Amino acid sequence: MLTLTQALYDQIVAHSRADHPDEACGVVAGPAGTDRPERFIPMLNAARSRTFYEFDSGDLLKLYREMDDRDEEPVIIYHSHTATEAYPSRTDLTYANEPGAHYVLVSTADTDDEGPFQFRSYRIQDGEITEEEVEIVEAYPAAV
Repeated sequence: MLTLTQALYDQIVAHSRADHPDEACGVVAGPAGTDRPERFIPMLNAARSRTFYEFDSGDLLKLYREMDDRDEEPVIIYHSHTATEAYPSRTDLTYANEPGAHYVLVSTADTDDEGPFQFRSYRIQDGEITEEEVEIVEAYPAAV
């Protein structure tokens, strides 16, 4: 199950809507080993495409160095689909190289400024796609 705050959920949806009709993409980083998304990092779709996304290789290298310096890892890798449902495409499978990440897809195919939209999360490991439940919380529980 993916648990994320309402604020992060809202940021992912807002980015997806803002970049429509192009696909939006980004990462939500969290402390290494926690599976807790905390830091929203919208990225530029270097492909500037309505049908696929691509992280700029330089931006991605910089992001991974920054996460490493902060002892973070990519907890969520997200992107939008502008013309199809929120389900990983064959191209998405080829990009899915973080086996511990949650892959979030937001479909803006049927959206206008107010909605509706689909927000779904998947685990993708060894080419196998497993949809998971998404829980939205106001805040994470305090650490004990």
